[in-house]
Amino acid sequence: MNAQKTAVLIDSGCDVPAAVRKELDIRILPLRIIYPEKDYRDGIDIDPAEVYRRYPEFPSTSTPSVAEVQDAFREIREEGYEHLIAVCISSGLSGTYNTMRLAASEMEDLDIFVFNTKNISIGSGIFAVWAAKKLQEGWPFEKITAQMQERIHCSKDFFYMDTLTYLKKGGRIGTVLGTVGEILQIRPIISCNDDGVYYTVAKIRGSRFAKDRLLESVKAFCAGHRSWIVVEEGGAHEEAAAMQEMIRKEVPDAQILFEQQITATLALNTGPGLVGVMAFIDPD
Repeated sequence: MNAQKTAVLIDSGCDVPAAVRKELDIRILPLRIIYPEKDYRDGIDIDPAEVYRRYPEFPSTSTPSVAEVQDAFREIREEGYEHLIAVCISSGLSGTYNTMRLAASEMEDLDIFVFNTKNISIGSGIFAVWAAKKLQEGWPFEKITAQMQERIHCSKDFFYMDTLTYLKKGGRIGTVLGTVGEILQIRPIISCNDDGVYYTVAKIRGSRFAKDRLLESVKAFCAGHRSWIVVEEGGAHEEAAAMQEMIRKEVPDAQILFEQQITATLALNTGPGLVGVMAFIDPD
């Protein structure tokens, strides 16, 4: 336990890799994927490879229940923690934030900050990584949570994928270019807007220049700032590896923290062929 007696908790949609969670003592609440035969816990009972294997099956997903969240909160409190930073993917894309907020309102003897990142995947999880690192540096709970609110626009996750079919099936397409774009073979680069829903950052006809346009978006966001970078992929490891090399050459003030395969719930809603880059500016 750290001297501040502050724990950090994420939902699995925040996409922080297990090794990083272990190193920084970040707790996780799994989202669920519901196939006809069973409910699977994201990252525990099911991985992205299984989701890809079972396409075109498209199961439903669910957030943890209020009771499950409260059980997690009580366990943290019983370990002797007095404060909790709970980081959630955007309330515009999931009900997890509202569930955690409701559970927190009914808890006693634990000071809980529930953070709606207005983001997705590691674009959300990077706030938990940042908070956990600041706890290691000795920052108090109040300073970290105040800074998180001020830094909400410091994180941006840019990505593209082979098809918008799965994003549409999951009802999370937001303001992203839809069916007409697919007919014209226009591939959008996607991010989250200030309301925490998906929108089109740029449009690419075909796939040849997708990584170049993705790099342009990242460079524009990071210009003049030191940045943390995470490269993401959904069944597109070679493409992501090439993207990582482009970042190393073209974004000199960036520190690449890691490359990762997105978690199962996100794989379900994006389909195979996803390449993404998360940038978090001014991490110091």
